[in-house]
Amino acid sequence: MTVSEGGTVLVVDDDREVVRTYRRYLESTYTVREAYDGEDALAELDDDVDVVLLDRLMPGLSGEDVLDRIREEGYDVRVAMVTAIDPDFDIVDMGFDAYVTKPATREELLQTVDDLLTLDQHAVDVREYHSLLVKASALQEGKSTYELEEHPAYADLESRIADLEATLESETDRLTDDSRFVATLRAIDTSAGRGETDG
Repeated sequence: MTVSEGGTVLVVDDDREVVRTYRRYLESTYTVREAYDGEDALAELDDDVDVVLLDRLMPGLSGEDVLDRIREEGYDVRVAMVTAIDPDFDIVDMGFDAYVTKPATREELLQTVDDLLTLDQHAVDVREYHSLLVKASALQEGKSTYELEEHPAYADLESRIADLEATLESETDRLTDDSRFVATLRAIDTSAGRGETDG
């Protein structure tokens, strides 16, 4: 059972069958909006949308273009890239909160949306920490240890994670819920094997 029932999810994909499938997966739990290209997505987006499931490759405005516009225009919305593109080092500077590789199962989408709605309840730096861990995990799954060790973007990502961890640890007045959430993220991250590239 989800902990965040009642949120609004915007599904963006130029494949209408994919959109229909995702709607079937989600509509019993969430309010679902649909868009079939980048312009439609921006037209559908407003302050009522909590999560965007965004295809990366679309004609016209790509998912990356839409993501940039979402962030530039200041929407406080969580975004999951849902894409057939295997993650590469260019994802390090993208402003998404989750990265799901197609084909996405019903369970994956429901868990992703629920996780992002939960994430939305936490402070900005906690959300950033989550996003950085998501990127590190995606790259670890798609790249060899050698590629990770040799690429400056991954070294920068690891440095940003370490800096943010230090910041979070130093904030003694942080809400208990945030502290618990960060601890959970660290536990998941450790079990996923981040840091194994050091040896």
